[in-house]
Order: sequence, then C-alpha cells, then structure tokens
Amino acid sequence: MTAHQKLTAKTEQARGAAKEAVGRALGNERMTGEGRLERAKGDLRAAVARGGEAVAKGKDTLQR
Repeated sequence: MTAHQKLTAKTEQARGAAKEAVGRALGNERMTGEGRLERAKGDLRAAVARGGEAVAKGKDTLQR
C-alpha cells in the first residue's frame, strides 16, 4: 500500500465518520447515510490496496 493510497483511504474513512456523526447529531438521515457510504468506500479502498500488497508479496515469494 503506497503512502498515497493509505492517505486517500484514511482521509475518506475519517471524512465519512465525521459526516456520519454530524448527521446523527442533527438527525439528518441522508447525511448519516452519506457518511456511512463514504466510510465504507474508504474501507474498501484500504482492503483493495492490502490485497494488492498480498499479491505482490506472494509473487516475490514464488520467484525466490
């Protein structure tokens, strides 16, 4: 996972969590849902990057 990918994923997760919290505080279901979605996108982005790392590591192991 490159530094840029980590930063993008963490930023998206944090922004989503904040939006979700504000939505709950205001009783705004739409904002809460948008925040939940944005946080999930960040989680997915991080998981994909980790999967890419695992594939690269496995490939390196097989080449030895």
